[in-house]
Amino acid sequence: MTPQELVVRMAAPFAGWLAVSSLALPGGSPLRGAAVVLFLAAGPGGALVRICGPVLMARPAEGPVEGRDPAFARHSDLLERLMLTVLVSVSAALIVGTVFIATHAFSAQRVLLTLTLLTTVAAFCPRLRASPRTAKGTAL
Repeated sequence: MTPQELVVRMAAPFAGWLAVSSLALPGGSPLRGAAVVLFLAAGPGGALVRICGPVLMARPAEGPVEGRDPAFARHSDLLERLMLTVLVSVSAALIVGTVFIATHAFSAQRVLLTLTLLTTVAAFCPRLRASPRTAKGTAL
């Protein structure tokens, strides 16, 4: 693993622990709000989508019929990963929050800490491997 890969892999957990440590700031602090919102919007999803990266890239994007944009596949894949990151992050926050509400143990600090721990564990997980393709282009 190169140092650059390590930095990318640990960015989401670092943002989570930064958000947890920002809870020590006063309640109305813009820095506190920015750290928490940034982490909740992209942290858990970033770590979880990174695990599925090779599987997501196994099938290339299909461009428009005209094919005018040579970078369509790269831009399409980037947009797909960005949207998945945000949507998986929001989904994880909703699920964790709902579990704490259902158990009558809800607090913002618990939700944030749980998501940070989930993100840290996901950052240490290995990536999934894409299944090999057959001659027709379908997975085995």
